Amino acid sequence: MCGDVEEHDQRAHLEDQLMARFMHNSRSLLSADPAGEGLHAYMDKLFSDALAHAARDAQAADSGKRYERLAAQALVYARLAGFLSGHVALHEDPLRRAMEAMMTGYSEPETIPPSHEHGHHHGHGHDLGHDHHHGGDHQHGDDHHH
Repeated sequence: MCGDVEEHDQRAHLEDQLMARFMHNSRSLLSADPAGEGLHAYMDKLFSDALAHAARDAQAADSGKRYERLAAQALVYARLAGFLSGHVALHEDPLRRAMEAMMTGYSEPETIPPSHEHGHHHGHGHDLGHDHHHGGDHQHGDDHHH
């Protein structure tokens, strides 16, 4: 019985750490100034809007459910990527492009410096409830044409 409580506490602590990392990385990406015009700027804005929405929704959940909501969001956005890719001309190899973009996003957190906030927010002015658009130096998998 005691082991179950300890395991639950460890899991909750890990989930809190993962959520804090997500919020730190989200703030980092959302604080970047948008650059450029055209399709890339549009894609950066769309990415930032979706990321800000996901972060707000995760934060809005009850504290014990934030990580669960974050994990569910990943599945929903993957489904959406598949749905959208399924409507692109097959000669453009939409699945490959979507998978390349997914792998870029998957490895992107490793390029962001670690947080020194230790899971709490110091009020540095990073408002995830804003309507501004922000870009990043991330790839979207659209530079590969086969």
